[in-house]
Amino acid sequence: MKHIVVIGGGAAGMLAAGTAAEAGARVTLLERNEKTGKKLYITGKGRCNLTNASPPDELIANVPGNPSFLYSAFYGFDATETMALFERLGLRTKIERGNRVFPVSDKASDVIKALTAYMARGGVDVRLRMVVQEVCIEGGKVTGVVANGARIEADAVIIATGGLSYPATGSTGDGYRFARAAGHTVTKLRPSLVPLKTKEAWVPSLQGLSLKNVSIAVRDGKKKLFSDFGEMLFTHEGVSGPLVLSASRYVLHLLYKGCTLHIDLKPALTEGELDARLVRDLAAASNKDFRNCLDALLPQKMIPVIVALSGIDPAKKAHDITKEERRGLGAILKNLAMTISGTAGFDEAVVTSGGVEVGEINPSTMESKCAAGLYFAGEVIDVDAYTGGFNLQIAFSTARLAGQNAAEQADD
Repeated sequence: MKHIVVIGGGAAGMLAAGTAAEAGARVTLLERNEKTGKKLYITGKGRCNLTNASPPDELIANVPGNPSFLYSAFYGFDATETMALFERLGLRTKIERGNRVFPVSDKASDVIKALTAYMARGGVDVRLRMVVQEVCIEGGKVTGVVANGARIEADAVIIATGGLSYPATGSTGDGYRFARAAGHTVTKLRPSLVPLKTKEAWVPSLQGLSLKNVSIAVRDGKKKLFSDFGEMLFTHEGVSGPLVLSASRYVLHLLYKGCTLHIDLKPALTEGELDARLVRDLAAASNKDFRNCLDALLPQKMIPVIVALSGIDPAKKAHDITKEERRGLGAILKNLAMTISGTAGFDEAVVTSGGVEVGEINPSTMESKCAAGLYFAGEVIDVDAYTGGFNLQIAFSTARLAGQNAAEQADD
C-alpha cells in the first residue's frame, strides 16, 4: 500500500486525507496545532457556513480569483455532493438566506467531528503538533517530508496548509515556502474578506454598533465597485460585518485606498419618502431640541454622530428647523460617507488572496507541474471567492481532486 502525507489539518487537509484513505491509500496527516480544524471553529461566527447550495456555474461566478481553474474541481465535487457527504457522515445541514449552508446544530464543532470521523473510517494516522520543515523532492519527484526533525517517507504529498489569514489558528504561510522550494511561483499575497479601516474621527464612537437592513456602496471616484443590502458593524477603526467583508474583495485590486464607502441607512425609503417621514417626526416633536428628535429613526448610539454631521444646532427646536436643514439631514441618512484607508490585515482576514500560481498546477488533478507526486488543496492555491460558503467549497472541491488523484498516482 502506497503512503500519502497530507500537510495541514484544516477543512481541505481533512477532506483530502479522508478521500485518499477511502480510495485505498495509507494516509498520514500532519497538523502543527494541538487539534485539527482550528480555523473551522471560528468560521461563520462559530456556526460554519460550510458551502453554498448553488450549481457549479454559480459557484464559479462567485470566484473573482482565477475562477476558470476551478471548473474541474467544482463540476467534479459540487455543493450537492459536499452536503451529501456530510449527511453520510451524520451531519444534518440546512440552507439559509443566499443559499448558505450550515449544520442544523449551528455548531462548527460538528463539522469538524464529521471530518474527523471521515478520516477515522479510512484509518488516517493523524499526528498533532507536527511542524513540517521540508518537502523532500528527488529527481523531480516527491519522496517524503521532514517533520519535527525526522524524515517521513511518502509516495505523494498534499499541501493543504491554508494561507496567511487568521495566523492565530496556525496559518503561517509554510505552504508557500514548500511550493517555492519545489519550483513554484507564489503570487502577491493580500488579505481578503477583511474589515476595512476608515479615516473619519467619528467612527470609533460607534464601535460595536450593528446595522441591519442597510445598503452600502463602495466607489472609486464616480465608479461604483460594489453595492449590496444586509448587515454591517462598526469597529474601533472602521467597519466590518458581512456587507463590508464582501465589499473588501471588490476593492482589493486598488489596495483598498482612495475608495469611499457609502451607507444608505434607510434603503426602503426614497428621498421623497424619507423627507416626508422627517416632516412627520419633527412635527410630532415640535418643541423638543433637535438632538432629542431622532429616537424613532436611528439607533441611540448613532444620533450624536448624525446630529453633528448635519450641522444643525443640537439645541435647536424641531419646529425651527428649515427645509434646507431637513433635506440636508435626509441626504446624510441616505448617503453616510466614509473614506477607506486600509484593512485590518491578515489577523482579521477570512481568506488570503494570492497563492501558488494556478498555471503551475494541473486543474484536473491538483498535481504540481513542477514536481511529480506533489498536490495542492485549498487556500494555499491562488483562488479565492466572496463570502457565502464559496471559499470552503473551494477547499472541499480541490481537496477531493487532490485526495483522489494522489491515491491513484500512488498506486501506479
